[in-house]
Amino acid sequence: MLSQKNKFKTFVTNNLKNDLPFVIDLTKIDFLDSSGLGALVQTSKECKKSKLGFSVVGNSRVAQTIKLVRLGDSLNLKSSLEDALNYLKN
Repeated sequence: MLSQKNKFKTFVTNNLKNDLPFVIDLTKIDFLDSSGLGALVQTSKECKKSKLGFSVVGNSRVAQTIKLVRLGDSLNLKSSLEDALNYLKN
């Protein structure tokens, strides 16, 4: 059985092949730990390396965690899917 981390990594790897901007919607997530933050940073780096747009959408709890560790800008944190999609269009 794959761990959550491996499932996420497989998901990201498979979807990066699409050469489309990448949005990760965490609005239904209640808690984000250091492993989750690390996975988001790694995904951001992979997108940058592939020259793909990247953004994270988070609810207030997730956003607070991301901002606390000062990753809001590098993860292109947005408060709604609409904001993330608008960001990636520009």
